[in-house]
Amino acid sequence: MRPVKLANSYGCYCNSPVNPAFPTNVYIVDDDAEVRRSSWFMLSEAGFEPRAFMSGADFLDELDDLPTGVVLLDLNMPDVSGFDVLKAMATPQSMPVIVVTGFGDVTRAVRAMKLGATDFIEKPYDDAEMIDLINAAIEAHKDVEEDRRRRLAARQKLSELTDREREVLDLLLAGLPNKLVAHRLQLSLRTVEMHRANMMNRLGAPSFAAAMRLALSAGREPPVLESWG
Repeated sequence: MRPVKLANSYGCYCNSPVNPAFPTNVYIVDDDAEVRRSSWFMLSEAGFEPRAFMSGADFLDELDDLPTGVVLLDLNMPDVSGFDVLKAMATPQSMPVIVVTGFGDVTRAVRAMKLGATDFIEKPYDDAEMIDLINAAIEAHKDVEEDRRRRLAARQKLSELTDREREVLDLLLAGLPNKLVAHRLQLSLRTVEMHRANMMNRLGAPSFAAAMRLALSAGREPPVLESWG
C-alpha cells in the first residue's frame, strides 16, 4: 500500500516525468549513509544534481552559499534535527523542503509543514513518488521565485527616485489628487505634475495605474495621513 500523504502547502501534486526538463539541485540531508548513497544514485539517474549532507549542522553551515534547490530533509537526526533545520531556514524560507519521516508519523509531518516544509514522504518510499514530489516543488517554487524577482526589481526602481518624487508617490498612493499633493507639500500644481511625470519616467511606467501597481508590488504602503484644515 502506498504511504498516506497530506495535501502539500501549494495545494497540488503533479505526475511529472521521471526526468526533469533541466538539471535541478537536490540536497539530501540525512544521517544514514545508506540513505544518502541510494538517494544520490536514484536522483542522479533521474537527471537531478544531488548533493548529500550527513547532518543538519553541515547543511546549515553551507546553506547561504548553496544555489536554489529542493531539500530532502530527514526529521530524525541527532544533535541538529530536521525541525531545527526548518526553524533555521524559516526566515526567509528560500528553498522548498520535503521532509522524510518514519511510516505513520503524520503528527510530526504536520508539525514540520507548519514550520514551512512543502511536503512530506514516509519511509520506505517509492522512487517515482519522491520524484513526483520534487518536480511539484520545483514547479511551485518557480512561481514563488518569479514573484520575488518582481518585488526586487520594483524595489530597485523605487530606489532610483528622488526624495521629492517618493513624497509625491506616497501621497498619490494615499489617494490624494495632484492639487492636494501640491497643498500638502507646499508646492505649485505645476511642480507636482513635473515630479509625477519624472517619477513615472524613472519607474518606466506607461500609466499612473502601472506606477501604482509597481509601488505596491515593491511593498510600498500608503501613508496614514492626518487631516488638516
